Amino acid sequence: MKFGKEFVLQMVAEWEEAYMNYESLKSILKEISKYKAQNQSTARRASTSTSKGSLRRRLTLYRAYSGLNDNHRESSKKNEDEVILIQSVEGEDSKGFYQTMFLRASDDGAEKDLEFFKKLDFEFNKVNAFYKKMVKKVVDEAEELSKQINYLIAFRIKVEKIGFTNLDSNETSSNPFTHHLDEDDAKHGHSSLPMDMIHKDEMSNVNPFTEDRNHVAQTNSKTSLEGFRPAPLEVLDHVKINVSPPETPLSTIKGLLTNAKSDQTYNKKELRKAEEQLSTAFTELYRKLRLLKQYSFLNLLAFTKIMKKYDKVSSRNASKAYRKMVDSSYIGSSDEVSRLMDRVEHAFIKHFANGNHRKGMSTLRPTAKKERHRTTFLLGVFTGCAIALIAALIILIHARNILYSEGRTRYMDNIFPLYSLFGYIVCHMIMYSVNTYLWRLFRINYPFIFGFKEGTELAYREVFLLSSGLAVLSLVAVLSNLDMEMDQRTKSFSALTELVPLGLIIFLLAITFCPFNIIYKSSRFFLIRCVFHTICAPLYKVHFTDSFMADQLTTQVQSFRCLEFYVCYYLWGDFLTRSNKCNDSSIYKTFYLIVAIIPYWIRLLQCGRRLLEDGNKTQGLNGLKYISTIVAVALRSSSESYNGVVWKVLAVSSSIIATVYNTYWDFVMDWGLLVRNSRNPWLRDKLLVPYKGVYFVAMAVNVILRFAWMQSVLGIKDAPFLHKTALTAIVTCLEILRRGIWNFFRLENEHLSNVGKYRAFNSIALPFNYHDDDD
Repeated sequence: MKFGKEFVLQMVAEWEEAYMNYESLKSILKEISKYKAQNQSTARRASTSTSKGSLRRRLTLYRAYSGLNDNHRESSKKNEDEVILIQSVEGEDSKGFYQTMFLRASDDGAEKDLEFFKKLDFEFNKVNAFYKKMVKKVVDEAEELSKQINYLIAFRIKVEKIGFTNLDSNETSSNPFTHHLDEDDAKHGHSSLPMDMIHKDEMSNVNPFTEDRNHVAQTNSKTSLEGFRPAPLEVLDHVKINVSPPETPLSTIKGLLTNAKSDQTYNKKELRKAEEQLSTAFTELYRKLRLLKQYSFLNLLAFTKIMKKYDKVSSRNASKAYRKMVDSSYIGSSDEVSRLMDRVEHAFIKHFANGNHRKGMSTLRPTAKKERHRTTFLLGVFTGCAIALIAALIILIHARNILYSEGRTRYMDNIFPLYSLFGYIVCHMIMYSVNTYLWRLFRINYPFIFGFKEGTELAYREVFLLSSGLAVLSLVAVLSNLDMEMDQRTKSFSALTELVPLGLIIFLLAITFCPFNIIYKSSRFFLIRCVFHTICAPLYKVHFTDSFMADQLTTQVQSFRCLEFYVCYYLWGDFLTRSNKCNDSSIYKTFYLIVAIIPYWIRLLQCGRRLLEDGNKTQGLNGLKYISTIVAVALRSSSESYNGVVWKVLAVSSSIIATVYNTYWDFVMDWGLLVRNSRNPWLRDKLLVPYKGVYFVAMAVNVILRFAWMQSVLGIKDAPFLHKTALTAIVTCLEILRRGIWNFFRLENEHLSNVGKYRAFNSIALPFNYHDDDD
């Protein structure tokens, strides 16, 4: 693979604009090469017209006077080799901005060389300034974490009471390590350090980022621990334990009911929470340092490569001088990141891994996820089986003449809604696998946006594997339960086959909640946690993943209605005779409406919480969008129950208003499109898809699919060749398709927002806050 492509693939996606623009510099070199090739061809044609005599005469003169040149060859060679002169623009800061002076400006075609070095200086100064700014940020963050570690050490001593008779005094104990951990602490190895791991530097508040390892080791080996003074616990009088955001619905409710803040306590529960927060902060800091080191290495390599290309194209020797300047610059000479990485490793292993180097490094440097051939093989097997089962289903339908069977209507009314649930899930999973493929293709950092733990996100092959496996199970169940007519002797259907859909959904739920580490446990539990947070809105703080999940639930309204039908069919109906009285029940009709409104209501509550917390008026307007949708759904359901022109007009008008409002919000707010004065008219300034027509096609498809569900409002419930349940299933699948398109552009817009702010890391709340009594 060429370096240009490898350079792009190795970039931190959110920092893409801060990297050297390798392709633009390469394009200038191509123009220089093209101009040089044209001059060489012109010179070649001119040389062929020169007579041999004149050429021989010039050679003779050259030999005659060549001896004169030898006297000054050494002195002139150095001047001839000098192509560029580099100087720092800022006199006080030798590592500031740099400017290159091209010394061959009088040469023919030097305009492109001047353009190249002007662009090269711009790119280098941009890279150098960004690196310096980011290093300053991580250094400041490391200083804050070092203070947090000191507070944590004092907190540990306060809670564990490590053998000191009077912790609040400066007296020392003759044997500070007589205390043993409780059984509860032994189970939670991270809750506090074992006694043999609490070194002298920890008790005396040594800064973990400024200490020298060798010095500490020598001190520990030479100095006795007797007569040792503990960390001054008076610092805890000026430290407040930050109240973390509510993480459970119960804690949120308590916070609303009791406004008074509880007194600060020092207990093991608070200690574990502080350790967990600090451990996460150290891991995130180490990740920043790794990415900064990678950023420095890639850009330095890019500058080396581009200068070598320049020397090759221009036949000049300018790379040596420029690389010397790059090596002496801040990004080329600073080793702050490497030294800080070593200190973070040392501090993390000592304070959060009980001195276990392997355990600490496995947390700081999680292993990269590898593509497995087994996944691809099973994907092919399940996909082939699904296609074969679909073909077998079609053949059986035609062979048994099922389309014209007397039991067709009973089957479509009772059995088809049970199996359509799995079809909706499979369809949504397939769309998500397509999304993940496209997000990877266009370098959208969806694992960071969704908050996946590093290395646990599912790739498109794995998602498609799960969807194909579920499709195979569903199709096998359909084939086993394809009887149209009941037994004439018993006047009932087989109980075993009629219970197949219920058994399949129980199996699916068992796999989803399975506590064992099988079938992507981390992803399953991540999904469960997101759904739970979404359902419990607004009792949890709303993150992007929660709002995104709620939007997916609004697309799966028909799936929730299928679940309601499961309850009615198997508890109220007579499933052995394939009959139900669900539609005749007022309770069922009421819940039929409530189930449809719940996803939009959840989204409305999320908007309300974000409006109160952030004060963002946009969330209020977003909430109005879901209110209009709730009104439209309620009036549409009422028009089905109460026949009348007034109800029909209200349903149609409210549905049109809600559809137009939702469509506008999709384009302008969620996708960031329809910007009139952008560089890409009616789109946005930055686009990841190179073909602009894709965006206009997506908008047109979104409008068409938005209005597809209005067929129920307009009274189109039956097609000449389709049952009403089949028509409902088709419309639902079209809505899932629309949601899949929406998902791609929604994440593209979110990713570009992160790119504009260079936001590649999560902000971690620190557990301690230092305050002075005079403040």
